[in-house]
Amino acid sequence: AGEAAAAGERSVLLANRAACHLKEGACGLCVADCSSALDLVPFGIKPLLRRAAAYEALERYQLAYVDYKTVLQVDCSLQAAHDGVNRMTKALLEKDGVNWRQKLPPIPTVPISAQTRWSVPSAGAPGVNTPPATAPRGEADQTAVGTERARTLKEEGNELVKKGNHKKAVEKYSESLKLKQECATYTNRALCYLTLKQYKEAVQDCTEALRLDPKNVKALYRRAQALKELKDYKSSIADIKCLLKTEPKNTAALRLLQELNRA
Repeated sequence: AGEAAAAGERSVLLANRAACHLKEGACGLCVADCSSALDLVPFGIKPLLRRAAAYEALERYQLAYVDYKTVLQVDCSLQAAHDGVNRMTKALLEKDGVNWRQKLPPIPTVPISAQTRWSVPSAGAPGVNTPPATAPRGEADQTAVGTERARTLKEEGNELVKKGNHKKAVEKYSESLKLKQECATYTNRALCYLTLKQYKEAVQDCTEALRLDPKNVKALYRRAQALKELKDYKSSIADIKCLLKTEPKNTAALRLLQELNRA
């Protein structure tokens, strides 16, 4: 245990030094320190985020994208990583065109033991306090396969949305959510439900997404839209006000608030 603790401390020091390099604009040194920190303690959120920021500054958008995506596997509620993924998607789309994903280096699969646990164990479940790392190897592999399948299904759903086939997309998202409860999958399915005028279902999905990520802007906005259609103006306004605390200049939200105040 002593060795692990020492590696942990060294990893933190390297990640902190990386933050200093990043502030000074020494991006190459920041990348080197973050990589060393991650060798000692894999999938650390701070070194991954700092390395992503350095890669971004160096215009190595593919590598930044992979790091931001890896962070979201560890903790799907981190807004900084969501924003990073969105920025890199835009940059790569401009740089490499619509097939930019095909040119990406592989995104590592984060083992369950390194993921922030969102699911609340049921009361009195045996072994609640045992770290997930003690799961038998086969079980961990099983979960990794499930996570990968969930991601594929979600992406198939996204493609169907682009084609305007919202009904079929709902089926894909539902299959994906059975394997892995993920914030973005819920907000994507909510968007489909809004389009299909299934407002109650849209509200439910946004509520689930907000359980995973309490400040999620898309979930708050889409739930407000659905509540407005259900004529629950008070709750809708509350969601928009909550969203505006995170993003005070969100034009879509400000517009919706104006409409609600007139309703």
